[in-house]
Amino acid sequence: MYITGNIISTGVYFAPLPTFIEICKRKSTMGFQSFPYVVSLLSALLWLYYAFIKGGDTFLLISINSLGTFIESLYIIIFLLYATPETKKQTLKGLSATVVFCLVISLGTLFTLQGETRVLVVGWVCVGISVAVFAAPLTIVFQVVRTESVEFMPLPLSCFLTLSATMWFAYGLSLKDICVTVPNILGFILGVIQMGLYAYYRKVTKITPPEKKAKDHMINILSANSEVHPVDSGRSSEADEENKKEECVIVNVKQSTLDHTTGHVQLVICAT
Repeated sequence: MYITGNIISTGVYFAPLPTFIEICKRKSTMGFQSFPYVVSLLSALLWLYYAFIKGGDTFLLISINSLGTFIESLYIIIFLLYATPETKKQTLKGLSATVVFCLVISLGTLFTLQGETRVLVVGWVCVGISVAVFAAPLTIVFQVVRTESVEFMPLPLSCFLTLSATMWFAYGLSLKDICVTVPNILGFILGVIQMGLYAYYRKVTKITPPEKKAKDHMINILSANSEVHPVDSGRSSEADEENKKEECVIVNVKQSTLDHTTGHVQLVICAT
């Protein structure tokens, strides 16, 4: 069962892969946020440190968090390559804070604490970070509630996090390790909440592919179906006083959209 927990946790790390493949194809982050991946990287690094100082049967913790460190780093690098300048700036700030925090915790506990006290302190720090990992997609949940759209909500990630929390809860119980057990209880609850919101707003709105959004705003102007009519501008008294002559035409433009409906738009073009 514990190996199953590692397999599911691997699924957690690979769940965003389709998103990042799409980011590479479009060369754009498409409104996604880097915060969940930065927090996941921080969590993986701290759990690695916890596993090393705790000793004993921690192979599963070391193996899965080594993989997590590598994958989350790769995701963040890809994100930085295609992020806007402002988003890139925010992501770099988050990375800097992650590095500083890891150094403070590791060096601080290494030189000031000993034995079980060090393990306990680092363990509870990991508990807090793990809760943040489970809650990180909630930043997108707020966006879902505000926009009533689930387009940017990572459902696979929420599902895998919920399953992973269940398995690691059992693993923590077997080791009698409260630092592993506690965050996974909260993780399960938060995961269920996220999936419930997804199910609700999935019914409210329908996801629209980015291509269709862009194309729906395109107007095809067909010159063969356009009509031009002159407009009498002599009614403007102000123009007469300033001795300006204005010539205008009305252009009837045929508009066609992807749903094969047509309409006409009148454009008034004036030259002075």
